[in-house]
Amino acid sequence: MRTEKLLIILDILKKEYSSWKAPIVTYITNSRGTPYKILISTLLSQRTKDETTAGAIDRLFSDARTPAEMVRMDEERIRKLIYPVGFYKVKASRIIEISKILMEKYGSDVPDEMDELLKLPGVGRKTANLVITLGFHKPAICVDTHVHRISNRWGYVRTKKPEETELRLMEKLPREWWISYNDILVAFGQTYCRPASPLCSICPVQKYCPRIGVVKHR
Repeated sequence: MRTEKLLIILDILKKEYSSWKAPIVTYITNSRGTPYKILISTLLSQRTKDETTAGAIDRLFSDARTPAEMVRMDEERIRKLIYPVGFYKVKASRIIEISKILMEKYGSDVPDEMDELLKLPGVGRKTANLVITLGFHKPAICVDTHVHRISNRWGYVRTKKPEETELRLMEKLPREWWISYNDILVAFGQTYCRPASPLCSICPVQKYCPRIGVVKHR
């Protein structure tokens, strides 16, 4: 797929996706997320449904909003606040560990550079890019399973791993779409372009999609 066609698709989806169920990253942004809140919230969202993550975010940040406030809390208290997110015990320990590192090495601020963010325990490129884009409004491309799958399904990239997709998109995708690309495609992937049996018959961009790799659809 050429970039010209992709931009037509993105224009259509951008007009429609606000009426779909918002992904958790949108929820975090709309709830006045600071870089710290975005960082911790994204960690909580790993292997967890959006509805569960949203509840955990609200409970946790009603008790503590900064690294200093977080480390003053007992780990067992954090576990109770974030339960039942996936791996809640590990995540509670990691939240305290990250908060201590931020206080000791970064003056309680969250770094805004990829290399520094990747030094934090449990932080991969997806989380780091979300912090950079949502927390600091700096251009970056966050690639999760939805972005990786759909970008390949459209034939805009031909990659095997999300890390490869990120690099390829940085080469091809116009910079003004970098920040919003993840938000749009996650909502689109959750609503229409699902991993198995996507809803092609009612998809708003079906006529532009080559359905690469799609074996079964509805």
